[in-house]
Amino acid sequence: MNLEEYFARTGYKGSLEKQDLETLTDIFQHHIRAVPFENLSIHCGEKITLELEHVYNKIVRRKRGGWCMENNQLLGWVLKRLGYDTGFLGAYVFNPHQNAYATIMTHLLVKVVIDGKAYIVDGGFGVSYQMWQPMELVSGKDQPQAPGIFRFTEKNAIWYLEKMRRKQYIPNQNFSNSDLLEKKECRKVYMFSLEPRTVEDFHFQCMYLQTSPDSLFTKKSICTLQTTDGFRALIGWTLTETTYNYKENMDLVEFVTLEDEEVEKTLKEKFNITLDRKLVPINVKGFYTI
Repeated sequence: MNLEEYFARTGYKGSLEKQDLETLTDIFQHHIRAVPFENLSIHCGEKITLELEHVYNKIVRRKRGGWCMENNQLLGWVLKRLGYDTGFLGAYVFNPHQNAYATIMTHLLVKVVIDGKAYIVDGGFGVSYQMWQPMELVSGKDQPQAPGIFRFTEKNAIWYLEKMRRKQYIPNQNFSNSDLLEKKECRKVYMFSLEPRTVEDFHFQCMYLQTSPDSLFTKKSICTLQTTDGFRALIGWTLTETTYNYKENMDLVEFVTLEDEEVEKTLKEKFNITLDRKLVPINVKGFYTI
């Protein structure tokens, strides 16, 4: 495993000398625009494991993506190798259909401290809740980014992330009521504490999420990638392409339904992913929003 190979994968060609916020942001943005957030292994009969070398080979050498425990573990390793003060945190994801936070800590985050200021770096959430810049860990402050306005609030040592989106323009009105479309303008994303975590804290969750019939990830085949002006997502057979701020305070959300034979071609063309095994797409209704 080496940094040069990782940066060739993400296309980052900037400075590696400074451990400042500007460099961190640049490295981070190259990662989220090159490495998809995806769970396709589950639907190809592959097992997802969290050993760093396995994650590195999957994302860097096989040019695949991964979920938070893979993406953020790799990102954390890169930043630590570069000399950043980094650590892992664990979050509980908000489920909009149950209107409650998960009871299992399933989301791995990276915390980075620069000049005494703490930032959250999360390269593993995907879709419209994927932050594009490290977020300063400060309560009650609106932090506008291209995807929308993010904000942390802290109460009794628990931190909450929420996001406010713009209005949406959906040309294909057949999808105007799709469960893949976020209905609320302000959405809770996850909650977390500042208790340090290790990758070992997530081994049970990694197995649970890819095997339980109650897991979102067994109910949906998901591949999402951030672009320079929005993001694209393939969930089951539905391809979504979102352009942020298409018009003033409005995002363009375009949907198309793919045929079976178009899925693998779309993965290659839109996400630069070539699978070793046959993908069986799935999209159980009522479990995911973008």
